[in-house]
Amino acid sequence: MTTRTDLTTSGDAKAGAAPSRWVVLGLLLGIVLATLDGTVVGTALPIIVGDLGGLTHLSWVVTAYLLTTAVSTPLWGKLGDLYGRKGSYLASITVFLTGSVLCGLAQDMGHLIAFRAVQGIGAGGLFVGALSLIGTLLTPAEAARSQSLIGVLLPAALIGGPLVGGFLTDQLDWRWVFYVNLPVGAVALVLIGTGVRVRTERIRARVDLAGAALLTAAILALTLLASWAGTTYAWASPRILGLALLSAAALAAFVRAERRAVEPVIPPRLFRDRNFTVAQVLGFTSGAAMIAAASYLPQYMQLVRGMSATRSGLLLLPLMLGMMAAQLWIGRRVSAGGAYRPYPVAGGALAVLGALALLLLGTGTPAWAASALTLLLGAGLGCLMQPALLITMNSAEPRDMGAANGTQTLLRTVGGSLGVAVLGSVFAGRVREGASPDVFRASVVHGLHGVAIGTAALCAVAFAVAWAVREVPLRTRPEPAATPGD
Repeated sequence: MTTRTDLTTSGDAKAGAAPSRWVVLGLLLGIVLATLDGTVVGTALPIIVGDLGGLTHLSWVVTAYLLTTAVSTPLWGKLGDLYGRKGSYLASITVFLTGSVLCGLAQDMGHLIAFRAVQGIGAGGLFVGALSLIGTLLTPAEAARSQSLIGVLLPAALIGGPLVGGFLTDQLDWRWVFYVNLPVGAVALVLIGTGVRVRTERIRARVDLAGAALLTAAILALTLLASWAGTTYAWASPRILGLALLSAAALAAFVRAERRAVEPVIPPRLFRDRNFTVAQVLGFTSGAAMIAAASYLPQYMQLVRGMSATRSGLLLLPLMLGMMAAQLWIGRRVSAGGAYRPYPVAGGALAVLGALALLLLGTGTPAWAASALTLLLGAGLGCLMQPALLITMNSAEPRDMGAANGTQTLLRTVGGSLGVAVLGSVFAGRVREGASPDVFRASVVHGLHGVAIGTAALCAVAFAVAWAVREVPLRTRPEPAATPGD
């Protein structure tokens, strides 16, 4: 239980002037590392298998990383709230870099999978650590521009990751896919270690072990379900149904445990704010839509238009640019005092239209036209994701900044995993393998149309929920944190 109840400041209090651009850069580098490493390994996997063997365990190179990242994300956020966000962030970078070195030194597939799990544990603290420190050092009004840069980095890393991985593998060696993290992480450590000045007030509290264990079980079950359903096992198979029941039971038990805990991993008090709850739904649905689009649109480019993996990735640039432009513009407008409520409403509508526009794709659609059709979807998703981050930070009290950002990151990640799994099953169910080339290409288009309809449905949910956002003024000065405890 909490033994100090006389705290009047958050775990990390503001300390003087706003941080320099170099400090903000150091924080953003952590986000680059976390996002890029989730996608950069994919293009190197065939070479890795040729070197290390273990083809039957190949998928676990990715799954182990995603599992431990998802599980550790909310835990890093809570540790930062309790014991100091700067120290927590530096520790997560150190764990991530240690895992990266070990991955590069791996001599067999078993070692690589284990080291990827270590790397994922560190990665779980990178995104939430950066957001929590930004929320600590800057008020929501000041942080809008920094958040817009985060919105630029996410799609850039998601789409650029496979390109970087292919280049490093072809020009150097697959081990450099992991070693490349070292100089970037070292710069982040130096910039954060020397540039961030925060006053830390440690809270002596009992760790919520029951909540952490139940959340871990729920996330593990959901991630495995997302990875296996419709591919390794049928949706109605005993394993998938068992995972679904396990995740539901663990989530129900987790909610009960959090209501009783003194310092819960995800404080229930966060969801008493309607805006916070709405922002989490927006993060979940937009994350699912973004990852699904980025995963299955290249299938059209490669299987229907006959393009290489590199070219198909480049043709997603309009999707990425639409997201980047929308988030940069929103950040600039909000930081100048503009309202933020209209953006998720407009974004939901644009994203629905953008997803439905993909139904225009056919077997004979020119590549440039297919690429251009993704622009509207990207702009809509950008208008959803940026306000979700902003509302999350503005709705949480300073003492809960780490837990709030951990929740947002976790739900976006889980949304992406489930979106890919469910829509991937729709896609695979419509594709006719072994058919003649013309029939096969037509079935791929049919499968992509199913993904487009599913994406439109997700965006329609976001559009409906966005109307519940209330225009609460952004905080323009630090607020004292309340006493720990619910």
